[in-house]
Amino acid sequence: MQDVPAGRAAVAWMLAGAALIGSNGLMVRLAGTPPTVSAFYRMLFAGALLALLVALRRDWRPVPARLWWLALLPAAAFAADLWLWHRSILLIGPGLATLLANAQVFFMALAGVLMFGERPGPRFLGGIALAFLGLWLLLGADWATLPADYRWGVWLGLGTGLCYAVYNIGLRHVQQAGRRLAPLRAAPIAQVLALVSLLCAVLLGLAGLAEGVSFAIPGWRALGWLLLLAGLGHCLSWLLISRAMQHLPVALVGLLLLAQPVCAFVLDLVVLQRPTLPREWAGLACTLAGNFLAGLKGRERAQAPAPRRP
Repeated sequence: MQDVPAGRAAVAWMLAGAALIGSNGLMVRLAGTPPTVSAFYRMLFAGALLALLVALRRDWRPVPARLWWLALLPAAAFAADLWLWHRSILLIGPGLATLLANAQVFFMALAGVLMFGERPGPRFLGGIALAFLGLWLLLGADWATLPADYRWGVWLGLGTGLCYAVYNIGLRHVQQAGRRLAPLRAAPIAQVLALVSLLCAVLLGLAGLAEGVSFAIPGWRALGWLLLLAGLGHCLSWLLISRAMQHLPVALVGLLLLAQPVCAFVLDLVVLQRPTLPREWAGLACTLAGNFLAGLKGRERAQAPAPRRP
């Protein structure tokens, strides 16, 4: 039987981690740097912090050369994820961009159907219906009158969800390959994430060079937000959620992770003063319910589902 104090602490860790992830979009906005630049420094700082954490634990292990090549898939997918998502944040705001990125639940389920022969059940189909209803309430009624940049931001947000699903699948493949290549001394997940983060930073740096952007950080304020984005929104949130997952039922984990898009939406409303109609609140509720319902089947099978947003 689960220890009650431990369970309560795990719930607090999970909610804190979800809230930190939910604040990522706002920190990207407040950093005031070009989207590729904020994504680059986020992954560079996060990779360095994760590598330092593993080194301090004296848990760094040799990585086979093949694993570096395999890590390129999740690194490229996450680089594309952040490239799209940071632009979506600037076009439609952190709340809606984060909510749309959670479409990764549906893309993961679609991958299960296409790659592993899974059959979508009634809960998944009901979740899709609820999510589409929510998106229509949020956007559909006004779609034709929305500015072109805003509509482009919506598509970028959905593309983020697709890229994050590819990242999750690729990361699991890297972990499984690591256990096969070094079954007795497999690298810990923090080391794998550090490796993927640093590779992702390299790819984003190359993208920035191709775009011709300046990587100069404009001031201490921007540096502070970028460090918070990497340290709190990326590393600490992952540590809290990973620790909480060991003590909570997987269905409860999925429910608590819904705090992340809610937090992002509320911060957008309070800090950036996003105008929100009652119809849009109903759309938010329907979309969140659809995401949770569609993800239930996968969570029942999973030991530790991935956080909704990186």
